[in-house]
Amino acid sequence: MINNYLWDTDFSKLFSRCFERYKSGDTDFNQYYSKEDLAFLYSIGYKPREFFDFVEDFADEGTPSPTTAVLIAAVRRDYFMTIQKGELSDEILTPADLPGRQEEWGGFVWLPRITAKARAKLRGELDPDIMYGCGGDRSFLSRHQIHPADFLRVAWAARDNDDAIVQYVQAHSPEAA
Repeated sequence: MINNYLWDTDFSKLFSRCFERYKSGDTDFNQYYSKEDLAFLYSIGYKPREFFDFVEDFADEGTPSPTTAVLIAAVRRDYFMTIQKGELSDEILTPADLPGRQEEWGGFVWLPRITAKARAKLRGELDPDIMYGCGGDRSFLSRHQIHPADFLRVAWAARDNDDAIVQYVQAHSPEAA
């Protein structure tokens, strides 16, 4: 049975176990998860590959941290439980659907792309080949001093209001000062 009170602890333990497995040379994430692990991931609105991407990037690049992974998962879990009422979406955002890497809003290159990814992350609609929090996302967020979980919450609050997202980035970015 899933313990909602300790879900973050369960997430962290699974992250650590998968991290150790990856570091030992086993990179086939499809073999990482027990039936209980899969049930847990689905209970928080997560997919196995989505979880693995954070483990892999942390192992290979040292970022995003396990703490950041939990914070991002917390936003996704909240959205999944409150907005989606625990129901997974059937929609998928594919790489072809993403705005280009050089597209911009309000003078911020990458903002349309990361916004599309954030909205799809909230709904659990990312294609397995797309990661919210990838290197490009991390570069954008770091440059503008915005935590990835905070950006997800802003995307949630803004809904489809792109201007609200631009205003948030403008208010937080040292480049806009």
